[in-house]
Amino acid sequence: MSNRLLGGVLFASVTAFGGTAHAQNAAVFIRPPSVDTSPRPAARPSEVESVDAILKSLYDVISGPAGQERDWNRFRSLLLPNARLMPTRVNPDGTAAVAVLSADDYVRTGGPSLVKSGFFEREISRKVERYGSVLHAFSTYESRRTADPNETPFARGINSIQLLKDGNRWWVVTIYWDSERPGNEIPAEYLPKPKPKPKP
Repeated sequence: MSNRLLGGVLFASVTAFGGTAHAQNAAVFIRPPSVDTSPRPAARPSEVESVDAILKSLYDVISGPAGQERDWNRFRSLLLPNARLMPTRVNPDGTAAVAVLSADDYVRTGGPSLVKSGFFEREISRKVERYGSVLHAFSTYESRRTADPNETPFARGINSIQLLKDGNRWWVVTIYWDSERPGNEIPAEYLPKPKPKPKP
């Protein structure tokens, strides 16, 4: 989830929600958690039956051309009630900041930008760790304005995604992300491995 596209909008929304002047200048910028008021629609079983399925659906539901409304009911169906979405940014003084958003916050503040500009995000690499019902995916992404895979990405980064298996299905618990920039390049271990050259 590229904060190059959404970061300014999302952080502006945090200020609008009443952050204090001290909080806005702090290294860690956190809006008081809100409570989602929207009910969670039933998910499509095929989209939450596996880690691959829910992550594919998550990237798919936020992607689309300019002018196309996203299916936010589908988006909400993937997320645990009161799940958190947390974009980061770097302040002019070099300190890091994070905004903490509910699904409703994300839809309200980030949704219009996705529709206005066109936004396609895809996973290019993933590292997973799991213990019991808890799973963490370090999901490397590329963001484009169109669905053309040959288009140069305008942003790359890593989504740190926490998932829960409740016994029946997978849920997204948190999405915490940062984007690639000078001095914050994506390490090779989180990028796709080069394809082996064909033998002569």
